[in-house]
Amino acid sequence: MQQCIRTERGDKKRRLRQQTLEPVFGIIKGVMGFRQFLLRGLEKVEGEWKLVGPAYNCKRLHRMMQMV
Repeated sequence: MQQCIRTERGDKKRRLRQQTLEPVFGIIKGVMGFRQFLLRGLEKVEGEWKLVGPAYNCKRLHRMMQMV
């Protein structure tokens, strides 16, 4: 794995991942305080996650509306 990361191609993939997906999870965990699921069972966890996504999007839209 270390060899893959050290190559130019691996470095490009790592950088792309950091700029696209990682910040979203960081915001959900850090800013929104969502660090663990409260319910048990796959079906309930999926339902809980389906609430987190729109909550993040609403937060983002609200922030964007303030800039206009």
